[in-house]
This record gives sequence, C-alpha cells and structure tokens, in this order.
Amino acid sequence: MNLSISIFGQTHILPNETLIFSFKTDKDKIVTLAKDKNNKYIIYRFGTEDNIEFEFPDKSEKSWKKFKYSHYSRGGGKQNLAENLSGVSFINKDFQYRLYDSYYSESNEYEIGILILNLKTQKTTNIKGKLKSKKGTLNGFDGSNLLEIDDEI
Repeated sequence: MNLSISIFGQTHILPNETLIFSFKTDKDKIVTLAKDKNNKYIIYRFGTEDNIEFEFPDKSEKSWKKFKYSHYSRGGGKQNLAENLSGVSFINKDFQYRLYDSYYSESNEYEIGILILNLKTQKTTNIKGKLKSKKGTLNGFDGSNLLEIDDEI
C-alpha cells in the first residue's frame, strides 16, 4: 500500500513513510499509524493537518517493540454473529492507547477509533473515528513478525 503524502497534509506522512491506518475523529483530529518504507520504524501521530499534538515513539528500529497487534475473526455470517476485530496498542507513560478497526455482522456495523486507558485510574476514553475518513487497515500484521501479538482485543 503506497498512498501519497497529501492524504492529510505533509506532517502526518513523511516522504519515506507508508500509511498503515488513519482516520479523522469526530472533532476533526487526525489519527495516523505509519511506518518507514524499509520497516526501520513504526510511528503514531495525533493532531490536526497543520499541528502534530502527539507523536510516539522516536523513529528507531526499537519502535516496533513498543507496539502490539491483536486480531480476532469469527466467520459464519450474521447467523453466527460473525465479527472481525483488529487493534494496535502501545503504552506511553500512564496511558494505554489502542487503535481499533472492527466489524460486527449482527448489526452490520463498522467501528474505528482509539481507546485510551488511564492505567492509574482505569478510566477509559473512546475517541471514535469517522468511517468515511478511514485510510488503510490494521489487518495484515499476522505472520509479519513486525509486532508482538497481543491476545487482548
């Protein structure tokens, strides 16, 4: 997948990067997960088109070890309550961030967003994404050995 830099402005995708997953939130903030084209690093960015408010982690090969991937899929259609749940998570200071991309056949609903868990208070904030703004996918880390597999969905 090779998407141009102009997806959400030059600050979210650098010329040496490939978009993995991105969306706009209900408050028009941009959530971006990208990687170096040669897999030198993976990076998360949050902010507006003109201002990155949060970027994690630094651009190094060690960055891959800071993220975890989770995926669960149950087929069988609506009668079997089929669903496809994918997530990428990381911890920064006292917060766990979990990007999610989910489909539920029973209600025929798709959901994208980021859950932020305060590890001290256990308070969770769910920042929902606008489906029409979604670019890329969180699927595809299975078997890649790039991210540690996380059993938690």
